[in-house]
Amino acid sequence: MSRIYNFSAGPATLPEEVLSIAKKDLKNWNKMGASVMEISHRSKEFICMTEEVENNLRILLNIPMSYKILFVQGGARGQFSAIPLNLLKNYNIADYICSGYWSNSAVIESKKYCNSNILNVRTIENGKKSIIPMSHWCLNDKVDYIHYCPNETIEGIAIHEEPKFDSKIVVGDFSSFILSQPININNYSLIYAGAQKNIGPSGITIVILHEKLLNISNRILPSFLNYQILNKYKSMFNTPPTFSWYLAGLVFKWLIDKGGINEIYKINRLKAKLLYEAIDNSNLYFNNINIKNRSIMNVTFNLSKIKLEKLFLKEALKNGLYALKGHSIIGGIRASIYNAMPLDGVKKLIKFMLNFEKKYF
Repeated sequence: MSRIYNFSAGPATLPEEVLSIAKKDLKNWNKMGASVMEISHRSKEFICMTEEVENNLRILLNIPMSYKILFVQGGARGQFSAIPLNLLKNYNIADYICSGYWSNSAVIESKKYCNSNILNVRTIENGKKSIIPMSHWCLNDKVDYIHYCPNETIEGIAIHEEPKFDSKIVVGDFSSFILSQPININNYSLIYAGAQKNIGPSGITIVILHEKLLNISNRILPSFLNYQILNKYKSMFNTPPTFSWYLAGLVFKWLIDKGGINEIYKINRLKAKLLYEAIDNSNLYFNNINIKNRSIMNVTFNLSKIKLEKLFLKEALKNGLYALKGHSIIGGIRASIYNAMPLDGVKKLIKFMLNFEKKYF
């Protein structure tokens, strides 16, 4: 059976080259006669691998040594709790920017630990869903940190500008955004990302934080969520998800071989441009996000004849185009075109969309 084009929002498609290496290594990693899943995470071979993985991530994102990198469990949802428990200090208050489902989910969790100022930055501009520019966000002075999500996977809406809030602790949920385009890490105090979109398989979450945040401590903070402890033990306070860590490392090498973030960003922009053009030039498909806030990772759209939606998904699957159904809370169609989605996959989707429109509309 030929390999499908997987447009799933996560777990997402992985690079073919990475899967081939993992297959080759599966029973005999590093010429050890065993799988990386079987050896001790305390072994010199595994520790050497983790050091290489961290170094490659630093290269990709240009991360200075003043930032610590943690590889943790619990998914991004785990960080919804870990962040307030680690960062609340002076005010027990945080600003939460609400731009969609996932940023709102972080708000809900934060309320268990602090008083959350909820800033709804969603608006309608020229009949399209938009995000209020950062310069117009009504941030509060007396808060311990600001939390926001630059890319909402469900709605397909994104904040493309970077925060420049002097002296404020800025936290970003980068789960569906990390490694997709260049960022200036110095604009953030902490970013975190679940792996299952642009990093690797599910099971591991990356936290990148400035070392000054390690000075904050909460005595009721569970040890396995404590950034101080996780940093002290080099992300091995408990047994880590070894295979996910290893695969993330293969993805980082793949990205470096591709030319790094700048080069993958060019491809990502092209993929999104072609797909949005096909939608905008159609009489059947439409996208309701303002152009300036369209996600280049998660392209959402609807059919003007909603009764054709089920047929569209059925026919797409027959054509090897997998997981195009939109999230249940908003419906419609969603094509997640993360780094590992090749340009040919997007072109095949566009060709299918055009043929479907000619045939049924």
